Amino acid sequence: MSAPNIRIIEGDITAMDVDAIVNAANSSLLGGGGVDGAIHAAAGPELLKACRSIREDALPDGLPVGEAVATPGFELRTAWVIHTVGPNRHAGQTEPALLESCFRRSLAIADDVGARSVAFPAISAGIYGWDPETVARLGLGAVRKYDGGVREVTFVLFSERLAEIFQRVHDEIRT
Repeated sequence: MSAPNIRIIEGDITAMDVDAIVNAANSSLLGGGGVDGAIHAAAGPELLKACRSIREDALPDGLPVGEAVATPGFELRTAWVIHTVGPNRHAGQTEPALLESCFRRSLAIADDVGARSVAFPAISAGIYGWDPETVARLGLGAVRKYDGGVREVTFVLFSERLAEIFQRVHDEIRT
């Protein structure tokens, strides 16, 4: 197999018609701000119930940074939400391998649930303080190295500036 087809768009990840969307979650899995809050709001209250169940059964201490777990998409267009916890630079989590792991583990979980199309946000590029170009390089690099069942990856960025950064980095590493 080869790496999936990569698209980069500015838009709303909650409106994507793909098999799975990736949530830039916090370790509690109980909702938050930014992408996490938008996904929880759009998915409806069943998503919070599913996340609470995961916390009670499998992850009583929360989801570790760099790891990922899936829930159904509930009221979203997508069948699955893959929750991953990006590193927080403001909390001293500055290891690039942790951020890259978010993308790799999310793709592995997508494989586990049979997803063929996945949408990613700019994990950790918001309130967690990572430089968007670094996020783009690590995320796009992880997708380019991936060799599994996902055939289409869309990076859905919430601003024109982020989309431009991801597109520029994508063009650079593609050549």
